[in-house]
Amino acid sequence: MSERFFYLLAYDIADPKRLVRIAKIMEAIGERVQDSVFEAYLNEAELTNLLKRVERVMVMEEDSLRIYLICAACRTKMRCVGLGQLTSPPSVIIV
Repeated sequence: MSERFFYLLAYDIADPKRLVRIAKIMEAIGERVQDSVFEAYLNEAELTNLLKRVERVMVMEEDSLRIYLICAACRTKMRCVGLGQLTSPPSVIIV
């Protein structure tokens, strides 16, 4: 099994119908931490699949998706202030 990396995914979708579709895709792969921000542990194949699914829905001239890879060293320095908590690595992976 390939290694999983920690990603922060943030999107801005102009059309409400596309927004709902993108949100459902994101909910299937990660943890919602803000309205349009998700944290997820993904391997390369999962990230590639996610991008294919999202690109079929997005209108590139109107929408955006930002994907930030958070390295292990940087992840130890992350903080959560207020409600919520940092997303933990998956303990069990179902294939």
